[in-house]
Amino acid sequence: MTLAELLSNEDLRHREFPVTRKRVFLAHAGVCPLPRRVAEAIRTYAAQSTLADQEILLSPDQLRRTRTLASRLLGATPDEIAFVGPTSLALSYVAGGLEFRAGDNVLAYFDDYPSNVYPWMALAGRGVEVRFLQPRAFGRLELADVQAKVDGGTRLVALASGHFLTGFRPDLARIGRFLRERGIRFCVDAIQTLGAFATPIEGVDFLAADAHKWLLGPCSAGLFYVRKEAQELLRPTVFGWHNVRCPDFVAQERLVFRADARRYEAGSQNLLGLVGLNAALALLEEVGLDAIAAELSRKRGWLVPALQAGGWDVLAPDTPRENASGIVTFRREGIDLAALHRELEAAGIVTSLRADRAGRHYVRISPHFYNTDAELARLLEALRSFLIRAG
Repeated sequence: MTLAELLSNEDLRHREFPVTRKRVFLAHAGVCPLPRRVAEAIRTYAAQSTLADQEILLSPDQLRRTRTLASRLLGATPDEIAFVGPTSLALSYVAGGLEFRAGDNVLAYFDDYPSNVYPWMALAGRGVEVRFLQPRAFGRLELADVQAKVDGGTRLVALASGHFLTGFRPDLARIGRFLRERGIRFCVDAIQTLGAFATPIEGVDFLAADAHKWLLGPCSAGLFYVRKEAQELLRPTVFGWHNVRCPDFVAQERLVFRADARRYEAGSQNLLGLVGLNAALALLEEVGLDAIAAELSRKRGWLVPALQAGGWDVLAPDTPRENASGIVTFRREGIDLAALHRELEAAGIVTSLRADRAGRHYVRISPHFYNTDAELARLLEALRSFLIRAG
């Protein structure tokens, strides 16, 4: 299935993405609806699991295929991929598993999504200073912002690959090169780009992303990338039969971890979720990440000026194409955006209601590749009608 075939054939689109039959779903930066083939893969496996051992039914070959699909999406190798579930958990593994000395510092962004803030704040209890980046514009992190805070005590920089409100994608490649030259570890929360845009890992040591946004997979079926050279530095903080050597399920006298990223997978896995993740990754590979990214850029290219022409204030409207993502966030002074969000929901148009630190509300839209221009036009018409009624 190609993207062109999907967007030109409504029957195919409704079949592959059942949500399109009744809703215009524009909230993939939140929690996605499952594509048909993802739901069917889970349903089939769940039905099979009523008749036998769940683990036996899922062959090691399928888990290897899932690891391979994930590694191809990232440009990594399968032995650098672990399945640990939520993004928050993987990031916490990094915060808890790296060795820090009192006086070390970590750089993060306070106005990032909390999952990429709290694990680093918690390091203060170990004597680590958490330095918050101060970009010149909200949600727009540049290499210069990192350079301004780095010093000889910096051990780790933790950034998001895309800001959850502005959608701004920092230049991970340039930042990663800068940090690698100085021996500073780089951790990336990639949940807002993985599955939508290429996410460079050349200079990245750790990366986490759950599947329930742009990857179009189930909740808590995320992937955790740990660069091969960094695996000896990141000690596991969870221990069980799966990641520690135990022949015949007999505990040994020494803790000997697996030699690859599976050392972070302590026990029984979320098999239902991984079955869904496998189907989602295969779908994304079939459509093609380059085609998906180009389509999302095209949509944003006309949607931002259309919103502005309609009287809406778009967050970070001048974001360069190479830094833009599938997220478009807007507001208008004097408008009850919570009421707007409810009205859109009632009309079958699903968006996200978000707020900033000052308490200002925004409506965030995040269409995926299968959304059509006609659906976005329906949103614009609903917004126009709301403003007319609001006076």
